Amino acid sequence: MYIALVLLQTLILPLVSGVVHLAVAGGDPLVVFGMWWGFWGVGTRLLVAGVSQLVNPARTSKGILGIGDPAAAQIVHELAFANLSLGVAAVVTSLVPPWGVLGALPGAIYLGLAGVRHVAKRGKAAEENVATWTDLLVFVVVALGIVAVLVAA
Repeated sequence: MYIALVLLQTLILPLVSGVVHLAVAGGDPLVVFGMWWGFWGVGTRLLVAGVSQLVNPARTSKGILGIGDPAAAQIVHELAFANLSLGVAAVVTSLVPPWGVLGALPGAIYLGLAGVRHVAKRGKAAEENVATWTDLLVFVVVALGIVAVLVAA
């Protein structure tokens, strides 16, 4: 279920949303895809992750990171607060045209850094592999959208 949800949020939904947006309203493809990857890949992804981490911290600590110590729950809850904050910022700013993709920048940087950190880790489970590569994908697409906004300014 985790892998399907992550692929939906970081690949399928932003791609479909961007294509529909371009077909209906047009626009600069890099900005449009950056905005939709910001909304889905940063916004909804981090919101869902934050809620999941608050409700079931062991899923992140043990299931994804391989840390069996129950004391890790406090750290996972702190991570959940960051994920919720970054996710809300990305969703809200995606709905405000002047801000658009720019509000997803902090979350995209966070995902990019997490992805780079995970690349070096050996022996990753399938879920962590999917998270690693989709984190990097989201970072790249949002970054390209931001570059397009800056070039057009």
